[in-house]
Amino acid sequence: MTRRRRRRLGRWGCIGVLLMFTAVCCAAPVGSALSAYVAMQAAPEEGGIAEGGSASDIPPRMLTAYKKAVQQVGRHVPACRGMRWPILAGIAKVESNHATGRTIASNADIRPKIYGVLLNGSGAGGNTTVFPDTDGGRFDGTAHGERAVGPFQFLPSTWQGVGEDGSGDKVADPHNGDDAALGAAIYLCGNGRDLTKRTQLRAAIFQYNRSDAYVNNVLGWIEQYTAAAKGPALNNVSGNVRTVIEAALAQRGVPYSWGGGNASGKTFGICCSPSGKSGASIKGFDCSGLTTYAFAQVGIRLPRVAAAQAGVGRRIPALLGTSALKPGDLVFYAYAPGRDSTIYHVGIYVGKGKMINAPRPGTVVRLDAVSAMPGYAGGARLL
Repeated sequence: MTRRRRRRLGRWGCIGVLLMFTAVCCAAPVGSALSAYVAMQAAPEEGGIAEGGSASDIPPRMLTAYKKAVQQVGRHVPACRGMRWPILAGIAKVESNHATGRTIASNADIRPKIYGVLLNGSGAGGNTTVFPDTDGGRFDGTAHGERAVGPFQFLPSTWQGVGEDGSGDKVADPHNGDDAALGAAIYLCGNGRDLTKRTQLRAAIFQYNRSDAYVNNVLGWIEQYTAAAKGPALNNVSGNVRTVIEAALAQRGVPYSWGGGNASGKTFGICCSPSGKSGASIKGFDCSGLTTYAFAQVGIRLPRVAAAQAGVGRRIPALLGTSALKPGDLVFYAYAPGRDSTIYHVGIYVGKGKMINAPRPGTVVRLDAVSAMPGYAGGARLL
């Protein structure tokens, strides 16, 4: 993999009390927001959303590819341990946003193909090193040099060492989601890493792209996908608490919409976020819209502003830690923890360190770790 320039989106936030008008919420994931480590031709910055998808913002056919690769990698690297689909999803999120915006066929072929910039040392896309052509344009469409290809952004020279047929058509194609995911799994496994060990997982990601910032970004997405993959156990939750949690969980897969959502359900949002993102054409929820809807199901009317929602019920100070939270509690995040006027985000705690979350534009309602958001500011108990 080549070292690439990262783009960061600014941290999102509820602007209600801070800017003294409509309160809408979200925030960047652990490490950073969506990063494009490769400048792709005609690729969307945030792309579409897999509404109702199996996990957060992953197109369902790509999620299937990741899971297939986990099942197949042992045939190629028998000594590998701990390969999980969230690991592959973390890489693909950063490299291509899961090929979102492309057509992903039932056989996992991706069209139009995803190409990175020509690595000719020109500086475009952050490349300053010349990579001579190794494939005659077979994979990257040009014989004038190298460029990264496919949803996992392999260099042709790397692909020729790890590429395998994951789709069953007897062709190893980095532009096919099944093949690319299997190749990435093989590459990350190396000669037999144990990816359950944090140090070895970090080493595998670093090998993929030799940048500590890249590693931290991918790890942040892996943690989020791991949290989203696990449903909460509600065995000991009943009454109004269960009603609120189930109402919110039922919205998983619904798109984030800046300013969207009210006591009756998802709505079209408004324009615009601090970074200019509009929810006007997206029917869904922002963070405080989701909490407003969930608690309305038990007759509790919440203020629309996340910071104001912190004033409802019994406040749970941040200094008590997340262990003081109980299922059904609101969970808050602030730019300056300890100052409720700076609260920019809210979620609903479901237990075992997880919350139902509408994170930011370009994502969907999902389960996240409470630690996935920066600036923990305590909670509020309404039930």
